[in-house]
Amino acid sequence: MDFAFTSDQQLLKSSARAFLDERCKPAAVRLLWEDARGASDAMWKEMAQLGWLGLALPEAHGGSDLGMVETALLLEELGRASYPGPYLPTMLVATAINRVGTDAQKGRWLPAVSSGSARGAVALLDGELSWSPEAITTRASSAGTGWKLSGTKPFVAWAHLADVLLVPARGAEGTTVFLVDPASPGIKQTPVTGMDLATRWVNLTLDGVPVGLDAVLGGLGKGQGVLESMLRMGAVGAAAEMLGAGRRCLDMAVEYAKVREQFGQPIGSFQAIRHKCAEMLLEVENTHAAVYYAAWALDAGADDADLAASVAKAYAGDASRKVCGEAIQVHGGIGFTWEYDLHLYFKRAKALEVQYGDADYHRELITRRVTA
Repeated sequence: MDFAFTSDQQLLKSSARAFLDERCKPAAVRLLWEDARGASDAMWKEMAQLGWLGLALPEAHGGSDLGMVETALLLEELGRASYPGPYLPTMLVATAINRVGTDAQKGRWLPAVSSGSARGAVALLDGELSWSPEAITTRASSAGTGWKLSGTKPFVAWAHLADVLLVPARGAEGTTVFLVDPASPGIKQTPVTGMDLATRWVNLTLDGVPVGLDAVLGGLGKGQGVLESMLRMGAVGAAAEMLGAGRRCLDMAVEYAKVREQFGQPIGSFQAIRHKCAEMLLEVENTHAAVYYAAWALDAGADDADLAASVAKAYAGDASRKVCGEAIQVHGGIGFTWEYDLHLYFKRAKALEVQYGDADYHRELITRRVTA
């Protein structure tokens, strides 16, 4: 792989940062905490106009036909801004449809996502809170020419804004993934307050939710492969967001160390603070390498793509927690206050740490891979 970004990739990153610095300032993020929806429809439309929503989708459906590296570049900037909105889950749904969906499903959803008129959510967890596809307990029972879905799906990010839910369920044919209309009868949404106030969570209860043949994504009983692919992409995407949050906290810590004075000199002149910042930089750069190798491996279809995704997610989870926590320590008492912005990025990183598999889950996958 080429470790240098292309000029187009660098332009995407710089333009994304400029847009988010202008439209997604910490004050704007805080205002959306009080909003009933928690996200800005106007900003979502602007992101569509910039081509972000169709970044990895085919040109035939309004996209740019780019890959995971470009998506990771954008997600890093979204993490740096603590962006409040369903970008990653929508991209996961759209990418799954693009990979294994029928022509009708692609025609229905991909142009809508690219244009900003549709959002998605992924209901991957079941009551046992395990990310393993084998742990799915939601049931798909035959009902005439379709199925009825019953079960619980906790902690579904942005389900209240979704136009389509991706729901895996277990039936007689095995695990199948369904595209479900959130307005279907039998779906109950219960809002849940999480650590990251810039992300909205919903517990879903499915009570005999009817779905037809056209709702099946990827074929009956073929859900495990769909889910494993989605989890790999989700892990790398979440790791990229954590990288952005960690880098933002590092920048804030270094800047503060330059201007905060003790005993007549900046605290950055003290060895303990310099070493702390150096360790933070080391963790950020290692995370950067892990994330972008994993993104490249997914794009290239490399043999170790699944291993690289797990390494990136496990490392980013530990590193972002350490970097964001150490940034608070550099700031001292002010770093813990509600009014200071550090907690936006710390909470974003902490919430993403468990999304799409925590470090323990991915270390187990790594162990299985290297000892097979």
